[in-house]
This record gives sequence, C-alpha cells and structure tokens, in this order.
Amino acid sequence: MRPFDKILIANRGEIACRIIRTARRMGIATVAVHSDADRHALHVRMADEAVHIGPSPAAESYLVAGRIIDAAKQTGAQAIHPGYGFLSENPTFVEAVEAAGLVFIGPSAPAIRAMGLKDAAKRAMEKAGVPVVPGYHGEAQELVVLATKASEIGYPVLIKASAGGGGKGMRKVDDPAQFKDALSAARREAKAAFGDERVLVEKYITKPRHIEVQVFGDSHGNVVHLYERDCSAQRRHQKVIEEAPAPGMTKEMRAAMTKAAVKAAKAIGYRGAGTIEFIVDGSNGLRPDGFWFMEMNTRLQVEHPVTEAVTGIDLVEWQLRVAAGEPLPLRQEEITLDGHAFEARIYAEDPAKGFLPAIGTLHHLAFPQATANGAPVRIDTGIAQGDAISPFYDPMVAKLIVKGADRAEALEGLADALEATRIAGSTVNTGFLAALARHADFAAGDVDTGLIERDQAALTAVPEADHRMIAQSALAASGLKAPGGADPWDALAGYTHFNPIARRLELMRGEATIAASVTARPNGKVEVAVDNGAAITLPVDGTGGGQSPALLWPGHVTVFDKGHAIDFRLHDPFAEALDHGGADLLTAPMPGLVKIAHARAGDTVTKGQPLLVLEAMKMEHTIAAPHDGVIADIATEGAQVSDGTVLVRFEEQAT
Repeated sequence: MRPFDKILIANRGEIACRIIRTARRMGIATVAVHSDADRHALHVRMADEAVHIGPSPAAESYLVAGRIIDAAKQTGAQAIHPGYGFLSENPTFVEAVEAAGLVFIGPSAPAIRAMGLKDAAKRAMEKAGVPVVPGYHGEAQELVVLATKASEIGYPVLIKASAGGGGKGMRKVDDPAQFKDALSAARREAKAAFGDERVLVEKYITKPRHIEVQVFGDSHGNVVHLYERDCSAQRRHQKVIEEAPAPGMTKEMRAAMTKAAVKAAKAIGYRGAGTIEFIVDGSNGLRPDGFWFMEMNTRLQVEHPVTEAVTGIDLVEWQLRVAAGEPLPLRQEEITLDGHAFEARIYAEDPAKGFLPAIGTLHHLAFPQATANGAPVRIDTGIAQGDAISPFYDPMVAKLIVKGADRAEALEGLADALEATRIAGSTVNTGFLAALARHADFAAGDVDTGLIERDQAALTAVPEADHRMIAQSALAASGLKAPGGADPWDALAGYTHFNPIARRLELMRGEATIAASVTARPNGKVEVAVDNGAAITLPVDGTGGGQSPALLWPGHVTVFDKGHAIDFRLHDPFAEALDHGGADLLTAPMPGLVKIAHARAGDTVTKGQPLLVLEAMKMEHTIAAPHDGVIADIATEGAQVSDGTVLVRFEEQAT
C-alpha cells in the first residue's frame, strides 16, 4: 500500500531526482518545483507535474516557503519532501506546512530546533548522557570569557559557529596570541553565512575522524540505527568521499557509538531519517572512549546511498512510510551489514585552483555502468548531457556509488569507475577523486580530516599533455571518420588521386599553440605529426595506446587520463570573420553550411548578439554581431557557402 498518492519535492538537482525514482517505484505521483534557471532541468522533466516558483536566486525561489506550500495545495499534493539543504532543517517551514494541512516528510519542528544550534544541542546531549567534546557551549560571548575557556580547555582549540556547519565560521587556534583575531574572523564568517555570530569553543582533536551514524525513528517511539559511515575525507570541512562501514571499526566501538546515537535520537523524540555525527580521535585506533557528539543533521544526508548499499534499505521509502504514520519496516536485529560501499561527490570545480567552482555546458557526460570487476555503478545525478552548470546553485554534477564484497574491492571499483567517467564542457574533480581513491594512506584506511590538505599538491596535480594525447586531439579535430558509418563519404577518408591528403590545424593548450598535421592513409590508419615532430600512427577511430578517442565539442577537444580531462582549444577561423570585408560585412573564411539563422534582414541587432550558426569541419560555430547595427542581408538557413562568401551585410551602423 502506498503511503501517499502525490507528494511535492521542495528541492532540485540530484536529490529531487533521487526522491522521484523511489516515489515512482511506489506508485506515488510527484510534483517538482523550479526556478527560472531550472525551467528545463532534469528533475522537472522527470516529475509528473512541475510548478514555477520564482527567479533563479534560491532566496527568491527555493527558499520562499509560501510559494512552495501554495504549489503543493494547487496541485493536490498531500505531503512535502524537503530533500536536503534549502528548507529541509527550517522548523518554521515545518510548522507552515503542517498549518496548511500538509504532511512534512521529516522530523518535527521541536526536534529540528533541539538540534539546530550546536551549543544547545551539545548541552542537550550532555544531559542525555551522550559523550560530548570537551569545550564551552555556554551563552556568554565576551572575548575574555571565551579566551579564558580556551585556556582551560587547552590549546589547540577550535572556534565554531553555533548556528551552522559546512566549515563556515570555523577556525583552529594553536596559540593564545592568535585567539582574538581568529574569533573575529569566525564571527564575521558566521554572521555572513547564518545571520548569527555566536560561537562555541572546543578541544581540537589532533587526528580527527568524522564518523556518523544513520538513525531512523517513527511516531510510535521506535528508533533504530543503520550502522555508521566514515566521512573523514574532507577538503575545507566539506565531505569528498564517504564510505560504509568505517575502516578499522571494532565490535566494541560500533556498539558504543550506535547506542549513543540511538540514545541521542530518543532524547528528542526523533521521527524520520537523521544522522548523528561524531568526532573521533584516530590517533591510536578506534576506541569506545574516543568519540564525541558533534552535531545532528535532522534530514536525509547527501551520503545516504552508501548506507543503502550495505543495508539494502531504501531510506527514501522509509521516510515516506514513517511520515504517513507507519511503524519502522524493520526491527534493529533485522538490519544487517553486507559488503562495503563508497560514494564520491563529482563537482564542477577546479581542484588545481583551490577547488574553485566552475560553470559551463556539459557537452559530454558519460558514466560507466559497471566497474572493471563487473560490480554495478550507481549514479545519482540531476543533470543530463547538454545541461548547464548554473552559477546559482551547488555545482554538484553527480554522486558515484560503488559496492564491493570488502573495502579493497569496493575502493578498486571506485577508482576504476572514476577513471572511466567522461565529462567535457566544464572543469570537474574526477581526476582528484581518482587520485584520492588510489592514495596509499586512504587505501590503507589511515584517513583523517587532514589527509587531503597534507597531500593536496599531489592529489590535485594535472598531468601534462603528452605526444599521444595531442595526436588524438588533432585527429578528432580534423574531422576524419572511420569507414562503415552512416555517412557513405566516410568510406573515402584519406582518398586522393595521387598523394595522401594532409590536414593542418592548430590546438591551444593554455597560452601555447600546437601545430599538427593529420595525414590519412588508405589502410584505415592515420599519421599525426605534432610541431613537425615524428609522426604517430593511430587507427582512424582515434583509439590506441590504452586510451579512449578524444571528444570533440564546440571550440574544444578533450582527451582523458585517469579521470583527468585534458582540454585543448581549437583555433577558430570564424573568429577572424569579423575582420573580413570591413565593418559592414561578415564573410566566411572557409566553406560551410548555414545551420541556423538567428536574425533576418531588417533586424536591429546589438554587439555580441548571435546571428548565424555555421557548420564546418564537423563543428558548429556561432557568428556574432561585431557591433550594433541594422541587417541589410543575411545568409539563409541551409545555404552552402564558400570561402569569402558574404554572410551578413549591415545597412548602417547604429548611432
């Protein structure tokens, strides 16, 4: 029996798509909400219905509770699933949902409030008998009080924002002389991120591990745990790779930690999915007296798929059933561990530049279906090939999840799958993730939250483009294709009456320009000479040397090496069209096909406005207006133009 007929998902991206998949399997209709930027997003395309809720900025759409509740009522949804982030841990939103006669798929407002502020939560946990890191969690915020407490705790200490997480408003202080400046910086950051500058002070654990326990409660007083996850692989306090179970976990440690987690959830009458996060001293192995409560996330976690992989339980289904008033589907003794699982978070970001977020259109997006040893690969994503990474939201591309019989098998599968992932169009972190998966300490399970920072230079290093990579890229850019395809002209690749045809082109890597010559041979092989050097022979399909063919996308060509995307820009002769024929004419620098005409004769256009899309050498090129003006004549769609053909003639320049 399905718990609801229709639910609204107050979120976007991969978590919205994830919830839709479970709802669809259970026969529950789904309503998506979307901003302007997400009008054509994957979660909108997947849902049964979609409602527009505002402009692109989250503060004007996904964080506007009233619009989301109105959308649920208008579409007849019975319940709202918040996903994670946005309004998922906002108790005022929960109360508004329930006041509207709808069901909030998550914990109660009082439970969220009890765990919403770190200092209050830690006081509550101390009262409940849950171990808490030595520190000061009181209300006093004067410098003299906090500095005195830091000295009593003993340096090094950690200043943390009371109202939030994610590494914001957090400073490590090694010396009393640094405390004042560190406190000011933490307060400024906390105020900007959470609107609350209050902080707490805790003992800094020298080799900290981040281990969390998945808990689940129902409205009948039952609470169970679904074992632990290790989230110690972090950069700037943000999780990167998560796994379940935790490496090195002992029977005694697990019993103590899961007991504490269940006790914490029961202390606040918790209902739904939640995570109790512990900081663990990993300096001398895992010990029952070496872990302390850090915080509780009163929602589904980003890393929940690894728990699903090792328990066989669909946590979203449990959320839906518990929200409808059903008891937990399983008792504690019925929940077992099987195997080992990893999740890697694939982001549009540049690890070599301090993990700066990136944007761009994903012109190519391909994930492996299975690891090298045949284990299935799970991909949770909210993006499809051709979609753009928006600057308005978190730049996550996908979560890649792999399970193995044991940790070694799962980790090898993770590394293989990351290295086999092919993404072009935006800078992504797959190479960094693959390097981390193969890092000696990580492979040995010797991981703590400082591992990435200690070896960041090696983990984020980008391989140099070698001779074969350049040759494969030049071949892809040349447009030569193997015979036997749908186009019969491909069978004549490399044919001339007397001499083999050579195509000369230029690739750009950074500031360097690389000249290449591609010569087709009648035997299905191609010779590529780079910068007049020795030629490399490749099959016309570009494979060889253990590498995949290069990928061609507008203005670029990309080859892959161990998860890294090695990108070359293509010399675009159409960019020179703006200099041909004077200010009032745009001409074609080589033969091509007019694919799209964005303007017509008589149109007034502005500088930079796209006018035409031409196809030449198997690539599309956009021709834009070089200045403001009125179009007198423009080439028509479908026209085949030759070198020097006038594409656009301007009537007059705008004044």
